[in-house]
Amino acid sequence: MSDDLDISYGGAISVDPDALRTVANDMNRLAPKFLDAASSIRKAHAVILSAPGFATIVDSVALAASGQRADVLYEECQSAAANTLLMADAYELVDLRAQLAALAIQDAAGAAVLTAQIAELEASDERLPVMADYLVAGWEKGRYEGLDEQFVLAGVLGKWGVGPVYAATAALGAVSGLGIVRPGTKLSGIADPVTVTPVKKDIPVGPPNTLAESLRRIPTTGDAQLKVERYTMADGTNRFMVYARGTQSGFYGAENPFDMKSNLELYTKQQSASYQGTLEALEAAGAKPGDRVDVYAHSQSGFIAGHLSMESEFDVKVQVTAGSPVEPTLRDDQLLIQLRHTDDPVSALAGGGSVNGTGSEGSFVATREASPGQQIADVALDAHQLDTYYETAEMIDESGDVRVRVVEESWRELADAVAIESTEYRVDRTGWAPK
Repeated sequence: MSDDLDISYGGAISVDPDALRTVANDMNRLAPKFLDAASSIRKAHAVILSAPGFATIVDSVALAASGQRADVLYEECQSAAANTLLMADAYELVDLRAQLAALAIQDAAGAAVLTAQIAELEASDERLPVMADYLVAGWEKGRYEGLDEQFVLAGVLGKWGVGPVYAATAALGAVSGLGIVRPGTKLSGIADPVTVTPVKKDIPVGPPNTLAESLRRIPTTGDAQLKVERYTMADGTNRFMVYARGTQSGFYGAENPFDMKSNLELYTKQQSASYQGTLEALEAAGAKPGDRVDVYAHSQSGFIAGHLSMESEFDVKVQVTAGSPVEPTLRDDQLLIQLRHTDDPVSALAGGGSVNGTGSEGSFVATREASPGQQIADVALDAHQLDTYYETAEMIDESGDVRVRVVEESWRELADAVAIESTEYRVDRTGWAPK
């Protein structure tokens, strides 16, 4: 297990360009004060040298050096301000290019406006295109660390191993564009009919207190793929938390709809029985259009979480995923927390995510290489298993990162509920029979 946890906004743009410009402008306002200080020091130095006896009391050499240092600080401050403005423009160029890639598909007129903005920005300084390319290249380099080491186990999986096959999943997500759910995307087609059955009810003691605890509420034993918690608030409104399991069947079109057919359908933006089952489970739990629903999901259910957030009639404000095959494009009022292992081939299907990040200001991506080197555990996709993501969640909880406070606040709000109930649901394809 690797302890090298990285928590970031997720894209190549790590700082808001406008925030950088604010810092640069502050430095530009500060710079003249160093000139003023240097001028005052030189005047004082001249007085000391011209007044009999002062030179024996005051170290005029040190004073002169202070004046020279103030001049240097002026130059350094101006240089730092200029470089900060340049970096702000580089980040903005990366952001505009990413916006253009998404917009060109659905809005030709808007894409033309962005293209003109990009051309103007690139022409303003010949260094900017190179810097933007460098930022993206550095971001891309760290997205799949360790993935090509997986499964290269001579004598266990054959002469060649399948590391290159799993490394290719990253290229599939990035090149095809299927790893990003673009703005306005909706699932098409008709899902297989499903039957949703409640299999277990209980009364939880309250909302989760940590990310690790929230992931541990995802069903992992028995028949249930989904757990829905209903919180009745003092004002009579209801809020819901849905915990969704990952792929449960390696078959295509099996009785359990959390299978490879649903994986393929969702990855290609088609309706799936697993997504339909989640909608019906929420409805069975009492969720109505407009109700607040927060989603915690592993693996295939990352697809489901994304589409619940982007196209369902529910108001999804918090989405936490572990090993999701995609990255949704959320609004700036939706919190997105993604746990990704750089050596997880399923997570690699997201193509590394979006260059400019997604979600609200407090959103973040936590990454690490979960299973460094070549290990026998690679055969069981150890880097993708929920147990391994529990460990990552625990590391985030213990990190003290201030961004975790946003999701913690949502849990504290739920602690005021006057009633809580929890139901686990099993989803089956209706009328399924083995062929």
